[in-house]
Amino acid sequence: MLNIFARASLSRLTNPIGLGLVRVGLTPNAVTVLGTVASAASALWFFPRGELFTGTVVTALFLLFDLVDGAMARVGGRVTRFGAVLDASCDRIVDGVLFGSLVWWALVVDGDRVRGLGLLICLAGAQVVSYVKARAEANGLSADGGLAERAERFLIVLTGAGLHGLGVPYVLDVAIWLLVALTLITIAQRLHTVHASAQA
Repeated sequence: MLNIFARASLSRLTNPIGLGLVRVGLTPNAVTVLGTVASAASALWFFPRGELFTGTVVTALFLLFDLVDGAMARVGGRVTRFGAVLDASCDRIVDGVLFGSLVWWALVVDGDRVRGLGLLICLAGAQVVSYVKARAEANGLSADGGLAERAERFLIVLTGAGLHGLGVPYVLDVAIWLLVALTLITIAQRLHTVHASAQA
């Protein structure tokens, strides 16, 4: 959903930044790797220690690298098949580390098994959502769309985590179980799209 409504507005902001980074000699792949390492490191450092608000802010800032590397590839004419695979692979790493570090906090630090279960479902579901699309495209089928793509997942879980870190009650649990429902719906939506594409 956010891809549809925000892409044009974000491009007006990220394209000039991407062009500037290309001009100073950076490559999209370098920015992809840098953003992945920084996002994963911040999530691993802050979330397992229970510093949810700080972790949310820092991790969210580094996640913006994922917008910039795509803009660099477009404006610099450096869109490559390897870059697309690298970007998708790094996205899966960040997804796993972010949700995994929150799972560790919930189960080990906070001792909340229900919350940990919800986050585990979100972790597994995020990988399945991406996997369905990858396998579909590898077979020449379409699997785009769904209620909770990557941007929505991060927006929901990081908003919940950040507000929980500020002491707002219940908001993280609402965010987690909302995301569980949306992720399962998204998997069903993508499988339905793949089936329709295969039938066509």
